Amino acid sequence: MIDRAAEAVETTMSEDDVGAFVPGQRFRVEGRAGGPLAGLTFAAKDLFDVAGRPTGAGNPDWERVHPVPTRHAWAVQRLLDAGAALVGKTITDKVSLGIFGENAFYGTPRNVRAPDRVPGGSSSGSAAAVAAGLCDTALGTDTGGSVRVPASFCGLYGIRPTHGRLDLSGMVSQAPSSDTTGWFARDADTFARVSSVMLCEDIPRELPRRLIVATDAFAFADPPVAAALQPMVEQLGALTGWVGDAVLAPPGLTVWAGAQRILQPYEAWQTFRDWADRANPRFAFNVARQLAQAAAITESDLDPAREVREAARAHMHELLSPGTVLCLLTTPFPAPLRGQPWSILDPLRARITGLTVVGGLTGSPQITIPGAKVDELPIGLSIVGRAGSDVTLVALARAWATQ
Repeated sequence: MIDRAAEAVETTMSEDDVGAFVPGQRFRVEGRAGGPLAGLTFAAKDLFDVAGRPTGAGNPDWERVHPVPTRHAWAVQRLLDAGAALVGKTITDKVSLGIFGENAFYGTPRNVRAPDRVPGGSSSGSAAAVAAGLCDTALGTDTGGSVRVPASFCGLYGIRPTHGRLDLSGMVSQAPSSDTTGWFARDADTFARVSSVMLCEDIPRELPRRLIVATDAFAFADPPVAAALQPMVEQLGALTGWVGDAVLAPPGLTVWAGAQRILQPYEAWQTFRDWADRANPRFAFNVARQLAQAAAITESDLDPAREVREAARAHMHELLSPGTVLCLLTTPFPAPLRGQPWSILDPLRARITGLTVVGGLTGSPQITIPGAKVDELPIGLSIVGRAGSDVTLVALARAWATQ
């Protein structure tokens, strides 16, 4: 049923000039009085159900054939119950298939930290809204990098939790074996407060004791990016007390990425195939191409990719012993310019996914920390932990910000 209590306190709000919100989806639903997040506001990516509001998934033909939800997604309800007020639904790349944040139907949200650059996707509107101060935090999703990349491009804290840790009910899926719910914040204190609520766990004071630097991941970076992030690596090392080097992907990050480029698109095609057949939806070229390529993946392609995934997860479990955190750059370069042709963006996308693969393939929790710039453009550093160590990563990010 529709949440009548929430419906009664809903008010319409003016549109923003950042273009972060879905047209007509700027509204307010008050959270529970006295909750731990009372006084904070949040937005929800348009993959999350909000009772009485259509879920558009970045494509008007999705909204056209799906009923208006009658209850909130778990993540939305969780934040409302904690006292935060919902202030609208934000733009996403088309059915979450994108990494740059440009949407041909609803426009590209403005990255206020780099106004001539893309915000990153597919949680583009959520990142843009938080960066612009239109809300304190915002829900996104991360399957192949859709929280981590916009967090890096927009200079925000962002998290991809341990895969399978959170309830994803009421969230439009893409690839179930990689899908997660994530969130953004501008400052470490807000990020920690929201993370504690979403993860249902207090943030500890004790910090990890070992920091491992992923040398192969840093080799992916443009040299100015690696140099800009080095002070952050040293500061994190000082907090943990021990720093060492290791190879993140022994067979090569390109091998890991190749496996994920089979597993994730295959699942995405299974998710969207019936809708595409029934609704004959409109797609931008890059999305149509991704789905057409995914449709050609066969069952025989999956077994080798699954073997790579199992080996990657075993390696991460061995590498990340309790009390150990891995660090790597979140993206190999800052946000690209807006409006570039796909012939330029496609190779950049391949480089990004060569790094973000660590999340979807291994299921490990990952947090992007802001704090570095290249040519005045934000760039993020990531910390990765063993499965289930999400709050330990949050503690380290907070300690870094307050040292």
